[in-house]
Amino acid sequence: MIEKLLFEMNSYAALSPATTEVLKTICQVKQFKKNELILRAGEYAKYYYFVCKGLLGYYRPDADGNIVYKLFFEENSFCASTAAIIEEKPSKFSIVALEDVQLIQYSAKVFRELIATHHDLALFQLAYLEKNWVVKKEPLEIELKWKSAKERYIELYKNQSLFKRLKQHHIASYLGVTPTQLSRIRKELKS
Repeated sequence: MIEKLLFEMNSYAALSPATTEVLKTICQVKQFKKNELILRAGEYAKYYYFVCKGLLGYYRPDADGNIVYKLFFEENSFCASTAAIIEEKPSKFSIVALEDVQLIQYSAKVFRELIATHHDLALFQLAYLEKNWVVKKEPLEIELKWKSAKERYIELYKNQSLFKRLKQHHIASYLGVTPTQLSRIRKELKS
């Protein structure tokens, strides 16, 4: 399992054998059942996760208590409440297993300490953040402001590997619409 994590990390920046060995010592394989919470909003985020198998949802409740999904994490994805880790504050988001999942978990505190002493690990973190929190995230933020729910649905639909795994209420929540509105969008697109 840890080989998957190391392969993914090396796709961002080459890690030295010494860094690889240190990483192996901080990683733990964890299993979570469908609907089990990995992190609850209000708790301190202590870990980074790498998804080996399964699907995670990253969400927070709105003012009315409805769940609003921000992101979904499939296999070979890194997941964490990153802002909470950086700010050392309780997470505003929860992470839930939407399927049975197998994760690699590693301490955020220890990992961040290793970044200070392992230059190659710092390069990995920088490349990862640039690609996933700047390049990938920026268009999503623009879509939320400018695209209709129908257009966002079409974009989500294009990612069939993810789309087929989501329940309709997950999709509606992610799009910021009610299940009834989602049904109208789907009906409109079929005709």
